[in-house]
Amino acid sequence: MQINSLRDLEVYQNAFALQQSIFESSKTWPKSETYSLIDQIRRSSRSVGPNITEAWSKRRYPAHFVSKLTDSDGELQETLHWLASAEACEYIDPESAGKLQTQAATIGRQLGSMINKHETFCF
Repeated sequence: MQINSLRDLEVYQNAFALQQSIFESSKTWPKSETYSLIDQIRRSSRSVGPNITEAWSKRRYPAHFVSKLTDSDGELQETLHWLASAEACEYIDPESAGKLQTQAATIGRQLGSMINKHETFCF
């Protein structure tokens, strides 16, 4: 498949879907967590896509491209931490958490593949 724009990237589409899934799930969490856990997981999950966007715009510079993809993976890992915290606090059931973890794992594999094969994206 030819990639003509950022929105053609499956990893970008998956990152956007994950952020939306987390947003929907966190709507039901306790209001007492609004400025702590909810805010943190929403911020980190919403940072995955923009870092992919920045990487895409820096394809002329392989080191910058890889750096921004690495930042995206870091935000993804932070999201997984907050997700584990929400599950431990029983704000999210294990099945729902598992689905989100599976989405995140897919994104992580895609980011890893892009990092390892960055020369195919850079020009």
